Amino acid sequence: MYPLLRSILFLQDPEKVHYFSMRLLKSLCNIGFIRKLITTIYTPKNIPVTVFGLPFKNIVGLAAGFDKNALYLRELETLGFSHIEIGTVTPIAQAGNDKPRLFRLPNDRALINRMGFNNDGAEVIALRLKFWKSKNSKLIIGGNIGKNKLTPNEDAWMDYEKCFLALHPFVDYFVVNVSSPNTPGLRALQEKNSLLQIFTVLQNHNSKLESPKPLLLKIAPDLSLEQLDDVITLALEIKLDGLVACNTTLDRTALTGKSKEISDISGMGGLSGYPVKDKSTEIISYIFKKTNGIIPIIGSGGIFTAKDAKEKLDAGATLLQVWTGFVYEGPGIVKKICSSLYRGASGRW
Repeated sequence: MYPLLRSILFLQDPEKVHYFSMRLLKSLCNIGFIRKLITTIYTPKNIPVTVFGLPFKNIVGLAAGFDKNALYLRELETLGFSHIEIGTVTPIAQAGNDKPRLFRLPNDRALINRMGFNNDGAEVIALRLKFWKSKNSKLIIGGNIGKNKLTPNEDAWMDYEKCFLALHPFVDYFVVNVSSPNTPGLRALQEKNSLLQIFTVLQNHNSKLESPKPLLLKIAPDLSLEQLDDVITLALEIKLDGLVACNTTLDRTALTGKSKEISDISGMGGLSGYPVKDKSTEIISYIFKKTNGIIPIIGSGGIFTAKDAKEKLDAGATLLQVWTGFVYEGPGIVKKICSSLYRGASGRW
């Protein structure tokens, strides 16, 4: 059923289809019995896992960038996700980059996006999350935070601080995003000294608050081994709660045929989906081995099937996040992955 629907949706502009699809799902979920039916169809059996001290009902979540503004939490929960990472959130609302800024590469089962942290701003999103929190849902919410486009890098720590303080009461964990390729100069913040400055500020606040929240870092797949080693060293030194591996890539060498033409037309932007799958898995494996598995890793990048998910888990990932796979595989992706990975009576993945 979904492949037919996808073929129709893929005839339209990707960003418009995204909002149309989510608004349609929201309308359906406004009808109680339909919402219950969707939940029954798409929610897998709960197979709890505790990571960062948080109880996830299964290992599959939705990566940041899909529900940037925390508008569709109820609807996405009905599809079985154990966690939703909202954002990337910046202190001040911003429109993002010029359109078109989202492109499909169906031959390679990939997407290119150059959205540019378009979001409603920390204060507005915090109010939405406050309302959501009042519902006592078991859905884990991650807050992916970044800096505004016009904020110079030397002042970036202040943007992360503002987002952290605004969202802290309403999210379960934080992800510092310095790895998006769509904000000029942002990736320069992946250098050790810049990261140390940002996380020192956040950890100082975190330690003084009543309920400290896990702090994670999302990294790019384009880091050199030297840069990756610096990130690992820092993560161990300051006792980060986890890493998210990986964000989108600027590397286009894995693209084929028609996808190369689309890539040339789209210009700059982050590539996601199958072309980044192997690189992401390699980085997860490298981090896991270098740290002896001490740092929990959320694996992201090219997860479409249970086989893809198992590769990430075998490499050392503790949790998984999908995004492009969700677009291509449809609303059943969580249940398909969880049902195929679960090993029956042993109760283990």
